[in-house]
Amino acid sequence: MSIGPVQLLVIGFEHGEFHGKIKAELERLTENDIVRLIDLLFVRKHADGRIERTHVSELSDEDKREVGSLAGALIGFGVGGIEAMQEGAALGAERVASGEPILAEDVWYIDDVLPPDSAAAVALIEHRWAIGLRDKIREAGGFNLADAWVHPRDLVAIGLMAAEEAEQLATR
Repeated sequence: MSIGPVQLLVIGFEHGEFHGKIKAELERLTENDIVRLIDLLFVRKHADGRIERTHVSELSDEDKREVGSLAGALIGFGVGGIEAMQEGAALGAERVASGEPILAEDVWYIDDVLPPDSAAAVALIEHRWAIGLRDKIREAGGFNLADAWVHPRDLVAIGLMAAEEAEQLATR
């Protein structure tokens, strides 16, 4: 199984309301093999502090084992090299195959940071569209030096810095 780049998204919602438009767009993206929803955890904190969770994944059982194995292997490699990588792969596959979500509920501590009457969605999204591009880059001998998402606020910050630099140059 070839896995594309995976993005972790954590999105907050006021009043704990999820709208069907988001679900419809995710369905459109997955039906067109643009993205694949690896794991999704909805957490809602009611006004009285009560927590409600919903877990969703569109992976087959076999894919879950493979993704769990891959994640476990990478974590294991980081912890202790090749031997730990092999142990991590087995543990990751076993954990996910037993029905545990890839996004473990206790890892995120969302309950503590969510204000009452709000919600969050934590999603692992695989960017399927990028698999071919990544493979062609590798075939050409290329490798990743850095990556980041550019958000509108980043561009505003760049504009503010450019304006400040221009003002400093004008006053010299």
